[in-house]
Amino acid sequence: MRIVETAGAPTYYFPSDDVDLARLAIASGHSFCEWKGAARHFDVDDATEAAWCYPDPFPEFAAIRGWMSFLPSRVDACWIGEARATPQPGGYYGGWVTPGLSGPIKGGAGSESW
Repeated sequence: MRIVETAGAPTYYFPSDDVDLARLAIASGHSFCEWKGAARHFDVDDATEAAWCYPDPFPEFAAIRGWMSFLPSRVDACWIGEARATPQPGGYYGGWVTPGLSGPIKGGAGSESW
């Protein structure tokens, strides 16, 4: 499932049935999204907090309950079809930047106030 937030690169979520959960370990970190709710973070193999999910999202995002997303900067590669994704600038957001993506993308220098 593809989710796009204002001035953000799309973030992709995958059903947990499509993820090799044996490669994940619950991480100590967590985060909170004002739109989706509290996220649980996971280490992927040796990559610290490389994945996350929303175990109990706000009702508007119930469709991604338990679905997993991955930070392109912390895993070997993320692909959308034939396009390899790069991380959204800044290291905080989980967006997947691919060729052809247009518009401003928050996260880089100067976008802190967006």
